[in-house]
Amino acid sequence: MIHNNTFATLPVNNIRPPSKTIRQTRVSPLSECWRIFGRELSSTFLHQLFLALFLFFLFGKMTRLSRCARLLARFRLSPDVHRSAGLSTGAREGGGALYEFRTYQIRPDRSSAFLKLTHEKIHLRTAHSELIGYWSVEYGALNQVFHIWKYDSFSHRAAVRAALAQDERWIGEYVSQAIPMLTCQDNHVAALLPWSRITAPPHAGGVFELASFRTRVGGAALWGACLQDASRDACGRTHLVAAFKGNIGQPDTVYALRWFKSADERHQAQSETAALGGFGLLESRKTKVMFSCSFSPLK
Repeated sequence: MIHNNTFATLPVNNIRPPSKTIRQTRVSPLSECWRIFGRELSSTFLHQLFLALFLFFLFGKMTRLSRCARLLARFRLSPDVHRSAGLSTGAREGGGALYEFRTYQIRPDRSSAFLKLTHEKIHLRTAHSELIGYWSVEYGALNQVFHIWKYDSFSHRAAVRAALAQDERWIGEYVSQAIPMLTCQDNHVAALLPWSRITAPPHAGGVFELASFRTRVGGAALWGACLQDASRDACGRTHLVAAFKGNIGQPDTVYALRWFKSADERHQAQSETAALGGFGLLESRKTKVMFSCSFSPLK
């Protein structure tokens, strides 16, 4: 029996898998250099950009923290600030004079008549106590007047009100005619901030602004310090007539009475008060732009 050993005699090494052609892409030296340079340039640029942004952020934080630390140091060290930060509404700051803010809402059809009557009879009222200013509100409210009266103490005010109630001319010639012209009356009691004084504007004319800053409980004194710093940086556009802290009615409110040459200049100067961030102290803000009446001491 003959066996076919043809395949058995073939060498094992001769059985190979089909060869594969491997193609390699050749990269030119110029392309390789450009790729490495671009990668390094991109990495360096990103590092520099990140460093610049970080330094900008750090500088801003340090500036704000520095100002906050300065205000907090003043708040901690100044006894006047501590007195003005009290939560009680019964005591006045520093034991000084108190100021009554009175706001009258006038019937729209009687606004001119009311101002004319007040002009003619205001001398009957100023015979009893000092009038600081009397204004007609132009923006922020309609048919409204705002006036400030000064008293030495609460007992002084009580005595003045009692004397007015007995003044027949005041009652007969003014009150009896003025009351029907009004729709409502409102009043608040405030005191000057320790660093503030009432100063007259540089000249007559212009407009006044009453800005009311409502703060968190106990934050009015620190906000007053912010207002003091801002008034120093006003660059002459704003004249701060006086700054008050609410005592009765709005105990956590700071009032800034300011004067401007015109309503347009007041609008332009708003950017100067944008720095009043208040570090989270401010809850609300209201403003009124007013014209002084002809019989107002502050003009």
